[in-house]
Amino acid sequence: MGERLKGKIAIVVGAGQTPGDTIGNGRATAMLFAREGATVMAVDKRLDSARETQALIEKEGGRAFSFEADITRADDCKRMVDACLKAHGRIDIVDHVVGVSGEQRGILNITEADWDRIMHVNLKGAFLVAKAVAPQLIEQKSGVLLFVSSIAAITSQGYIAYKASKAGVNALAHSLSMQLAPHGVRVNAIMPGLMDTPMAIENQSKLLSIAKDDLRKRRDSLVPLQQKMGTAWDVAYASLFLASDEARYITGVMLPVDGGIGALVGNRTP
Repeated sequence: MGERLKGKIAIVVGAGQTPGDTIGNGRATAMLFAREGATVMAVDKRLDSARETQALIEKEGGRAFSFEADITRADDCKRMVDACLKAHGRIDIVDHVVGVSGEQRGILNITEADWDRIMHVNLKGAFLVAKAVAPQLIEQKSGVLLFVSSIAAITSQGYIAYKASKAGVNALAHSLSMQLAPHGVRVNAIMPGLMDTPMAIENQSKLLSIAKDDLRKRRDSLVPLQQKMGTAWDVAYASLFLASDEARYITGVMLPVDGGIGALVGNRTP
C-alpha cells in the first residue's frame, strides 16, 4: 500500500461500473486511491456496483464505504456530502467519474430525448456535485475537485451531445478553478481518449452493431501511441497525481490522457 493519499477522505462519484470485460474509470480510480492510503466513499446510482468496488478495496486491505446516489438530483448530492461529513468530518478529494453516451451519430439522427439525457447526466450532474461539495471545501480552505471529461470535448467527432456535454464539463472545471482558487481549492479535469473500458466497448459495440474484438481493433488503430487504447488505470493514475499533494500548484488544467489523439488536429474518433 502506498502513502500518496495517506489520511485523505475521497469521494469517487461513479465508483461502480457498467458490466463488461474490463475495469471502468470510476472503479479503478477508487481502488487506486485506496491503495495510496485514502478512505474512499464509493458513490454510484447502483448501490450493488458500488459495493462490489468496496469489496475489492477491502480485499486489498483498504478502507471504503458505499453510498447510493443519483447525482442528477440535488437532494442526493447533498445527502452524499452530509453522509461523508457525518462519517469523517471532512472531504479532501471529490472525483466525478460519471458519464453516459449512447446517442445516434449526427444532427440528423440524434433525438431530443438523447440530447436531454446526455446533458442531464454529464453536465448537470457535474454541476450539482460541485454545488453540493463547494461550501465544505471553501470552509476547509482546502480540497481537490476533479472531473473526468473526454478528449471528445476538443476533437472532431460525430457524437454531438456527448461532445457538447464534455466541453461543458471542461468549461465548468475552468470556471470553478478560478472561483475556488482563493480558498485553496484546486479544480482540474481529465480528458480520456479511446479507452478499453466497459462503458466504451459495451455501449459502442451495441450502438454500432460491431463485435467487441473488431471494435477494439478499430479503436486501437486510431491511437498514435503504439496503436493501442488506454485503460481505466491510465485515467486512475492521472487522477491520483492531480489529487495528490504532488500537484499542489496545479489548477484549471484539462489533462489529456489519450495516447496522442488530441494532438491530431481534426481527428475523427469512432
